[in-house]
Amino acid sequence: MVEPAFILLLFNLGVAASLASILSRIPAFQRMLLREERTVTQRLEMALAFGSIFGAGAAARVFTGSYQAADLTIAGAYLAGLMGGYVTGMVSGILMSLPAMFANELLAMPLYAGIGVLGGLIRDCAPGTEEIWRYSPVFDILGSWRMLRKPAMIPRLGYRILITIGLLFAEGLRLLGQSMFRSRAIFSPIQLDTEPLLPWISALFGTSVLCAFLPLKIWNTTRMESKLSLQQRLIAEARLAALTSQINPHFLFNTLNSVSSLIRLDPDRARAMVYKLSNVLRRAMKNTDTFSPLRDELAFIDDYLSIEMVRFGEKLRFLREIAPDTLNVPVPAMVLQPLIENSIKHGLAGKLEGGTIWLRSRMLESGRLLLVVEDDGEGIPEEKMEDLFGASSGIGVSNVKERLEVLFGEHYRMSVDSRLGQGTRTEIEIPASKPTQAQVDYQVI
Repeated sequence: MVEPAFILLLFNLGVAASLASILSRIPAFQRMLLREERTVTQRLEMALAFGSIFGAGAAARVFTGSYQAADLTIAGAYLAGLMGGYVTGMVSGILMSLPAMFANELLAMPLYAGIGVLGGLIRDCAPGTEEIWRYSPVFDILGSWRMLRKPAMIPRLGYRILITIGLLFAEGLRLLGQSMFRSRAIFSPIQLDTEPLLPWISALFGTSVLCAFLPLKIWNTTRMESKLSLQQRLIAEARLAALTSQINPHFLFNTLNSVSSLIRLDPDRARAMVYKLSNVLRRAMKNTDTFSPLRDELAFIDDYLSIEMVRFGEKLRFLREIAPDTLNVPVPAMVLQPLIENSIKHGLAGKLEGGTIWLRSRMLESGRLLLVVEDDGEGIPEEKMEDLFGASSGIGVSNVKERLEVLFGEHYRMSVDSRLGQGTRTEIEIPASKPTQAQVDYQVI
């Protein structure tokens, strides 16, 4: 027959793992785990979180009398000190002890507060901020031998042993209090009159160590996931910044080439173009946001086309068909200008009679935004269409596609349809709202 105390110890492990998993999914608790340095206010907030969570388990044990496995105050107080420092550990221990104090377990408050302080003192002995999260009570003979052969690794091995000793000492204090004042003064999962006593004490000590180890491992996994997500976000932002900075010089150089071609032929028009270029650059340099309303992008396009029309005159015609409900929809900054520039440079520049560019926008039934840039230019040869988004195609179209991919992952559509002698049509379909951070992180993986 399996002893009830043994079942209780097994349930302790299950409760510890379940509780740690639930907490790791709470965003506020995740942010708490990611902090290495904390202000006094943040330490008290952490103490309140640990105290209320593990104190609730103690309350369930005290007031029901049947949920003893929910009482993880020893491991909870020790973990609070180990993760937050002795102030956090002490305050957490006091809060956890309140239900037990109501049940006249008078040793609960000094014991749990002292264990919290003990965890904080052991935290201060850590050789590095990550050592707490590397803790494992399992003695790896081969790994330990390798660490002993490297003098710099010896403090890490010693610190892991110190964490275990601290846990065993905390459980020993509880047994000492129970032996001196019997079970009325402090709760323990086993009774000292259990026979044989030594195996039960060993099981109790092992359970206490595992009840602290399991949450640490679960929370460390959450920390690693959050840090990986943060790194992916930073990589995406850096990649996007690089792509945007690539567009700005590209646009500037092309426009300056247009100015240089007019300086000798028509100085007055060249001066007018320089003036308008300054307005465009002023707007471009101010635009540091990833997204901007479509109306702002249209204003930018108007400024840009005013420069091109100085060069092409009446040969260049531009028509807009913009649905009013799309004007405030956020779109990636400078996503339209490269496409219109492509239409001018590759579609209309070679036509003696010039041509027309259409810019259209409308909301689809799916709630997504459709942007269309179309021209009646010369079209794109078939051999160039095959490598349209490749490195050899130039900056414009490939840059736009790459930025859309960074921002929206698989949640966008971009297509280019071109026929020689008839023109080119480019369609972009994107969500009508900015992607959330979670979406961006997922898309970069």
